Amino acid sequence: MNPVRPPLKFVSSNRRVREDRRFVAGQGRYVADIALEGLLHVALVPSQHPAARIVSINSIEAMKMPGVHYALTGEELARATDPLMNGLDTPHVRRFPLAVGQVRYAGEWVVAVVAESRAQAEDAAEKVRIEYEPLPYVIDSEAAFDPSSPPVHPAHGSNVLLDRTFVWGEVEKHFTESPRHLSFRVVWGRSSTVPIETFGVAAKWDPWREILDVWASIQMPKYPDQIARALRIPANNVRVHQDVDVGGSYGVKRGIKQTVIASHLARTLGRPVRLIEDRLDNMRAGDAHGPERIFDVDVAFNDDGIVKSMKMRALDNVGAYAGRSPFQLGKPIGAIVGPYKIESVQYRAVSVTSNKAAQEAVRGFGQAPTNYAIETAIDKVAAAVGLDRIEIRRRNFIRSDEFPYLIPSGTHYDSGDYHTVVAKVLAHADYEGLKRQRDGLRAAGQCAGIGIAACLEPSGGNSSFEPLLNEKNTTTTWMDSCRITVDGLGFVTATIHTTSAGQGHETLAATVIGEVLEIDPDLVRIVRPDTLNSLPSNSPVGSRMAIMLGGAAFHAAQKLKAKMVRLAAHQFGCSEQDVVYAGGSISNTALAKKLAWGEHVNIAHRNFHLLPDGMEPGLEVTHVMQVPTGTALPRDGRVQMYPCHSFEFHLVLIAFDPQIGKPTIRRYVIGHDCGTVINPHIVKGMTLGGIAHGIGAALLEEFVYDGEGQMLTQSFMDYLLPSSHEMPEVEIVHHCTPSPFTVFGQKGSGESGYLGSPAAISSAINDAVAPLGISFSKLPIRIAAISDAIASAQNPQSEAET
Repeated sequence: MNPVRPPLKFVSSNRRVREDRRFVAGQGRYVADIALEGLLHVALVPSQHPAARIVSINSIEAMKMPGVHYALTGEELARATDPLMNGLDTPHVRRFPLAVGQVRYAGEWVVAVVAESRAQAEDAAEKVRIEYEPLPYVIDSEAAFDPSSPPVHPAHGSNVLLDRTFVWGEVEKHFTESPRHLSFRVVWGRSSTVPIETFGVAAKWDPWREILDVWASIQMPKYPDQIARALRIPANNVRVHQDVDVGGSYGVKRGIKQTVIASHLARTLGRPVRLIEDRLDNMRAGDAHGPERIFDVDVAFNDDGIVKSMKMRALDNVGAYAGRSPFQLGKPIGAIVGPYKIESVQYRAVSVTSNKAAQEAVRGFGQAPTNYAIETAIDKVAAAVGLDRIEIRRRNFIRSDEFPYLIPSGTHYDSGDYHTVVAKVLAHADYEGLKRQRDGLRAAGQCAGIGIAACLEPSGGNSSFEPLLNEKNTTTTWMDSCRITVDGLGFVTATIHTTSAGQGHETLAATVIGEVLEIDPDLVRIVRPDTLNSLPSNSPVGSRMAIMLGGAAFHAAQKLKAKMVRLAAHQFGCSEQDVVYAGGSISNTALAKKLAWGEHVNIAHRNFHLLPDGMEPGLEVTHVMQVPTGTALPRDGRVQMYPCHSFEFHLVLIAFDPQIGKPTIRRYVIGHDCGTVINPHIVKGMTLGGIAHGIGAALLEEFVYDGEGQMLTQSFMDYLLPSSHEMPEVEIVHHCTPSPFTVFGQKGSGESGYLGSPAAISSAINDAVAPLGISFSKLPIRIAAISDAIASAQNPQSEAET
């Protein structure tokens, strides 16, 4: 695929994001805005136990409450539905939307109460009485991995869902030959993306037409298919309305269990039903929880700091159910060496269940924790050989003349110029001056440190990690689509076939179509048909929409242009090579003939007798696009993962008072290369949001459980989010290395910022406390942990006595 070469008129220009206008004016249309006649509301009854057998459920008093219509139990729902799908081949790890027979984590939904209002449903839910018989439970990851631990799913036989070791290259040989080794452990705490809007769904069943209408705040591939499977109805009986705005997601708007509950109730009661999580529902039992991962890493390197080989064990605590979460260990395989020339890798991926809330997809799908482990390794190698952390990266980076570059796990990186991006950031930030500023803060009694992280953002998401971890899955198709129609008056309408959670898909599609057709993008109407009228789409996951939706829109527009060229050439009586398309008109200078846009439209829609033989009337085209490079199944444990790889380099200065331990980010510079930028405002917004998310993961956010299996962080009083006080002014340094696999050279940027910021912040804090001889190896690094560690280092005798 050859990139379109500049000059470009609309792509990369600072055009407004067309969606912003309605959001700023308060005119978004969310699930809570869907007003259906006769709408009923759901409240959920949670378990108070981390593990217990359900002895009995008594809903008699709840049903006597005003406005109450129904109390649905897991047993009843399980009789009418099939278990939710698992990604791995784990048939005995069964999951239903409501607990069946036993509960497996504190907060798991047991009963759904339906009433005329949410308030009435909540009041009635408090009247439901459930008798439990407590069972043994396991919370800790290492304990869950132990074969003697109480199994979360006894029928499965253990808590291990996945334990697979990949060896790419001559790992043992390289370790034997390398003069230096080091080993360490780092821990990534369980956190989330915390969208403003929790998950919501409204469902309405039409028994006469046998249609289930669904409005939901989703970001989930194959969503209608999964609903249909679970409800045991044909897929063409499910109509999901995709013109609903989604109030943030980045992976956590899966919504299958919520939708099955609401849909079953709508069919049972003959009235539309809405389930909108409150924040407590969402945080303790929704789809909010992300990876909770322990990394044990060994690296082999020489005296010059060149890293030859790496061994990594990643132990992931996925909570009570499997779902797609074990695949978050698979996606990082496509960038398992980061931007470095590490020749061989041993990677052991372990996924265990525990009596915590189920883990779901979170921004980056496991890549940010892996980047944190890799960057920690590079910092430790620098310290071991006495090199500056910038220099150690320069020595290990893949060079720009080595692309496309094949990494040990089988993926080709498409393009990059890492050395240049780093050089631009250092020049912009005045790195030597930054070091002097750090040293000045230290001299004034502050703890101050510089953080560094270089990482990749694999983009253009496909499904290749699924068959890699589950051989029964043979999926290689991971597509997206666009349809363009020019109506009888000459106006252009394009369809896109997924929901959007603020990524600017309408702006993206209109910009690309306007670029190809050479018309103002603001004149292109973008609509989202329901799923019964949609072309295939795999939703906005894996930083894929600039590549996939942008590519599909590009190719559809090219098809439309080609049809217009053929039509004009037929009118002129010449070959298609003799005409020129410009600004929507087509001309033949030699013949002094020109066909304007409106004349094209008139002929295509009204003058069939003027059409070339075999041409259909009208102006409508479609294009369904497969992921570039996504053509084959894994082989021998190696696979071509995502097609494109954006690069980001973070440089951070942090300082804090040693007694208080509250980090303040004094300077934040990021170098960013996502190829050709389609809309600079969107990319900037993604990057700033990603950095804010990363600050939370590094310093504040964590779902914490106590030893009794109870989640302690059930509100924003305890689960802390970064605010404007913690968010620094971010300086973005741009660079462009076009991808050879995309139409404009664009790469993904939906996960930018987040994939490197936790590693950079950890690096800065560890640099700040290095003079004290201490370090931190677990995220988030909380204020109390910092101040306590410093106090212990400064007063070891006092600490020992304490």
